[in-house]
Parts: sequence; C-alpha cells; structure tokens
Amino acid sequence: MSRFIYSLLLYLISPLAMVRLYLRSRKAPEYWQRKSERFGFFSVPTSDKPIIWVHSVSMGETIASGPLVKELQKNYPTHGVLITTMTPTGSAQVGKIHGDSVDHVYASYDLPGAVRRFLDKVQPVMAIVIDTELWPNTIAACHKRSIPVLITNARLSERSARGYGRFSFLTRPMLKEINMVAAQNHETGRRFLELGLPRQQLSVTGSIKFDLDVSPEIITAGQALRQKWQQGMGSDIRILVAASTHEGEDQQVLDAFQTILAESPEVRLLIVPRHPERFDRVHQLILDNQLSVVRHSQGTRPSHATRVILGDTMGEMMKLFAASDIAFVGGSLVPTGGHNMLEPAALKLPVLSGPHVFNFEEISESLIQAGGLKIVNDSKALARCTIRLVQDKDEYESMSQRAGEFVRENRGALQKTLMLVDQFLPSSQ
Repeated sequence: MSRFIYSLLLYLISPLAMVRLYLRSRKAPEYWQRKSERFGFFSVPTSDKPIIWVHSVSMGETIASGPLVKELQKNYPTHGVLITTMTPTGSAQVGKIHGDSVDHVYASYDLPGAVRRFLDKVQPVMAIVIDTELWPNTIAACHKRSIPVLITNARLSERSARGYGRFSFLTRPMLKEINMVAAQNHETGRRFLELGLPRQQLSVTGSIKFDLDVSPEIITAGQALRQKWQQGMGSDIRILVAASTHEGEDQQVLDAFQTILAESPEVRLLIVPRHPERFDRVHQLILDNQLSVVRHSQGTRPSHATRVILGDTMGEMMKLFAASDIAFVGGSLVPTGGHNMLEPAALKLPVLSGPHVFNFEEISESLIQAGGLKIVNDSKALARCTIRLVQDKDEYESMSQRAGEFVRENRGALQKTLMLVDQFLPSSQ
C-alpha cells in the first residue's frame, strides 16, 4: 500500500517534473531533448548479448565508474553494458569515456509504467547503481524479475539518512530487496543498517573513486596545456584552480584571488564552474571584477595581462588539474556538500576546500589527517592558505606528497567491488 501511494504521488507530480525539465532546458537545451527516454520510451541497438545495467546519475558518478565499466567489459566479454544517467553532463561523459563500446539512455523516472517499459526493453541480468540512487519502484521491479541489484560506492550522509528515515515505510522494504550495498565507509554502512538493511547484504569496500584512472596521456595533456599558458603569461606563473564552483561561490573565489594577487602577483586563477549553463554568467562576473580573462573553450593563448582562465569545457577536469599547482574544490563554500577532492589529490596537488563537505565526510576527514587537505571557512582563509602554499616551498611539497600518498594507499575498492559482482554474475572468462 505504501508503494501504491508513493507511485500515485509520483504520477500526480510528473507534470511538474516536465515543467522543471523545460525550465532547465532554457539554459541547457539538452534537458528537453530525448525526454521520452525518461518515461521508458527509447530504442537501443538490438543485441543478443545479456546486458549489465550501470546507473551513474551525473558527470561525477560517470567518471568515477569509468574504471569499473572497463573492468566489467574485460571480465564479461560476452555481455553488453548499458549506462543510464539523469543529466546531460553525465550523458556527455558516457560518450567521451566509452565511445561506442556501451549503450546509453537516460534513466526512467521511478514510475511503475516507465520502469516496466525500461526493463522490458533492456532485460538486464544485473543492475549496478553508482553511489546512492534509491528508487523504490525500480528496485521492487528488479527484485520481482530476479535481477540482482548492487549499490556500489554507496555513500549516505547523516542528513540523507535522516531523510530516508522519515519514510521508513518505504525505505525498509526497499532495502530488503537490494542484493548488496557496497559502502564507501563504516559510517555509511552503519546508517544503512539503522535504516533496515539486513547485515548480510552489506559490504564495506571503500570508495572506487580512489581507483580513478590517471593515465600518462592525461598528465602529458595537462603539461602541454600549462606550457601553452606559460608562453603567454610567463614561465613563473602558479595556477590556482577553483574546480566545480557553484552559484554564490564564484564571487568568494574572486575576492580571495584579488587578495592573493596583492601578495603573490605570479598566481593566476583557473575557475571551472560546475554547470555549463553558468559559463557565460561567470565570464561576465569575472569582467565585472575588472579582471582580464580568456575562455579555455576558445583555445586562445593567454597574454601577459591575463589573470583568469575560465574553464568552460566539459570532461577535461583531470587535464585542468594536471595543468595546475593548487586546487580548491568547490561546492564547499556554499552548502552543496562538496565534490571529489581525490581527483586533484591523485595528481599530487595540495587540496583546499570549504567547510561544507558532507557528501565526502570520511574522505575529507582522512585526507585532512593525512596532511593533503586544508579546510578554509571563507574567502579570506582561502587567500591566506593559497599565499602560504605559494610562498612556502616546504609546506607546498609536504601537502603535495601527502595528498598523492593518501590516494595511492587507499586504492583497492574496485577489485572488492568486482568480487561482489562475481557473486551474482559469475565471470564468463
């Protein structure tokens, strides 16, 4: 009865979901394109191969799942892989990372009819959900069809756990129908158990984000990009990258940068807004702050007068990190919950973050203890920490080495996850 009421409410608000899609499409037209896929109406190339379904909601999850998908393709060569996302940025990443080696559609809304149409069309032999996307109708439909569901790289903040706890009449039955939750840490595992997950359906594997692929090609591309910038701005520049910034955060970063310039004029700012629909607004904001800026997407070489580079492309974050010296990870000076600080750490960049990191609680605490991350509470603290790292070579080298060591020492979640997959889907090799 509880799922029936839940489904009825979803059907009633589905027109609002379409309105929201339309409004978002006014800034990002991709949201309105292929909208029928969200209701289970789509076509994928016909294949005789059994399908492994991987759901990665957006860009970050798609990037994090890249090594896992590639291992699945290697371990299960007789299977195909279908990746679903919810956002256009995630969709774009699927093509950029995997090309034509996988199929892709937008995930269906959690409406019974849409879920039924999706599963009828795909007929997956297993569902692997990246991070924590818990949809009662989707999980119930998979359970009814004996499709194993693995929630991998699962994270659950205290705030999210409280939210699920308010709807325990939905959450508890749903968790019992999940075959396995591979949690990033023990705190997440404990929260799942408190919400009603049976203990035998929990495994603490760590985060597959530690197993991110930092290929020599990425490092080479980043070094080449840096050399291009140095040719224009000077060989002695130091680059502070502000990655995945959000509304309300860009001005704080620019305020910090103005202070940094006064003390360390060799520093240049590379600012990368999280959402592409904000690129133009951030560009105008930089100009309003009387700072000379070039747009990375235009391929223009910065001049000696350039102070800011706007990273207005998608899917190049690792290359931009590889071209930088110090990383500030956004979504953290505003209460968004932060973003993946392991990417710059893996490239041995000292990492700075605001205080709002509830999406990465344990990782951030561990990286702080390891000496690779510092928390800055406001723009003034961001400026102070950056200036110290620029002016104190020993401090910089210490944070750099500790960040890289932290990522290297915590690798291994990918192999643990693959072992769980093998429990429900024996390798065909």
